[in-house]
Amino acid sequence: MTPVEFRRRLHAHPELSFREDGTAAFIAEQLAELGIEHRTIARTGILARIPGRRTTPGDRRAVVLRADIDALPIAERTGLAYSSRNAGVMHACGHDVHAAVLFGVLQRLAADPDFGGTLLGLFQPGEECNPGGASLVLAEDPFGEYDIRAVIGEHVEPQLEVGTLGFRAGKYMAASDELRLRVRGTGGHGALRSQLRDPVAAGAELLTRLVALNGEECVLSVGRVQADGATNVVPDELYMEGTLRTFDEREREIIHRRIANIAADIDKRHGVRTDVGIGRGYPCVVNDEILVKRAVALAQETGLKVEMLPLRTTAEDFGFYCRVYPSLFYRLGVGAAAGRPHTSSFSPDERAIDAGIGFMGRLALQILNRQ
Repeated sequence: MTPVEFRRRLHAHPELSFREDGTAAFIAEQLAELGIEHRTIARTGILARIPGRRTTPGDRRAVVLRADIDALPIAERTGLAYSSRNAGVMHACGHDVHAAVLFGVLQRLAADPDFGGTLLGLFQPGEECNPGGASLVLAEDPFGEYDIRAVIGEHVEPQLEVGTLGFRAGKYMAASDELRLRVRGTGGHGALRSQLRDPVAAGAELLTRLVALNGEECVLSVGRVQADGATNVVPDELYMEGTLRTFDEREREIIHRRIANIAADIDKRHGVRTDVGIGRGYPCVVNDEILVKRAVALAQETGLKVEMLPLRTTAEDFGFYCRVYPSLFYRLGVGAAAGRPHTSSFSPDERAIDAGIGFMGRLALQILNRQ
């Protein structure tokens, strides 16, 4: 099976996060046909292993290549012959392309494992929602016996043309937290304000002060506000939820404390009580600077175009790997005609698959063959 055929099979049969049973079974079947050792990981993921023929006794060096495999709850409207057959579910974020690139690398290197050390191919479930499949993978400690030289991942990027890769050294993608706040007061008749401890007024001030926390490396947005009152009825409580993105763990903790302090100050002045819930999501994606330097040089040597990227406020559970191992997460150009990810019409240019295979495979070999 070619990598493009592999991708189209995944695209036609997408599965949501942590429900990738059919996806995992298909991947395992294809790896078995190639004679590649593999096992289940994080319940619906697959971890493949290819030992290099030049590996000497005691050589624990390894490189992990990671691709996410989950899809999104979106009804596809691309009109492709291999469109989703799973109603309301679609590979709208390119994870099928990521998996096809990884499959292609494993396919090539299994046929000619001319390297020292071990290549590990991780088809990871559940990137799209908390707690993130990466956290479940690491909880199993699958790499403890190895000297991990790099964990490498990629993501499709329609703002880059096919044949272009995007990199950023150091801080790249944001940590993400979910905010849920419930302001409890005393409601009543809207005309009798002296009898109220108004959660709506308190909530309005809370929202305004939270949004004021936005800065160059802090993004806070409130996407839902609910207060079930009426024109002349003030409810007993108001609920809001939103997202927080930061690029530094120290700053992340500072913002968490500031949110709690703002809520406490408003409670005191309005006579209400606010329950502050902050659900910790993914950590920052921080790229190893040496790996970025080597990857950029390799891309340029092989004729690929390179663009250096700005900070990105979206989040990725790849950040969990960055906290433990030298890691690199880069962008694979799939062309502007692909459209926007997370939409029903997203359709990456499949020519990017071959470009992705060539680069990821060469990078893995370069790292493994470096003593």
